[in-house]
Amino acid sequence: MLTHLTITGLYASILALFLIALAVNIIKLRFKFQVGLGDGGEQPLIKAIRIHGNFTEYMPLALILLASYELNGGDELYLHIIGLSLVAGRVLHMLGLTTTVGASLPRQIGILATFIVLFALAVLNILKFIG
Repeated sequence: MLTHLTITGLYASILALFLIALAVNIIKLRFKFQVGLGDGGEQPLIKAIRIHGNFTEYMPLALILLASYELNGGDELYLHIIGLSLVAGRVLHMLGLTTTVGASLPRQIGILATFIVLFALAVLNILKFIG
């Protein structure tokens, strides 16, 4: 059984870089529109805040589930497939929201990938518990 989280650490680190980029984008927009707190009613800032918010709403649970699966001896290939799917899903979601406020195919695929990852990890962890 693995007692370290090297695979989860890899994907958490990749996602952390995206999180930093999203936060820097918000900071740039705050300077551009001279908004210290809130969104100032500026659509680009509203969008950037929601993209960042959506990212931070889903990533903690996804990474906890990924780490749990890895610590419980999860299959390394599954861990990489799930980790890559999570990163790809979040990138697609970000791109979809960046290009349009409404529904878009990348946004839909991105959130679907995120839901599939969460569901798969939940099931895999439950199956590990059951034995």
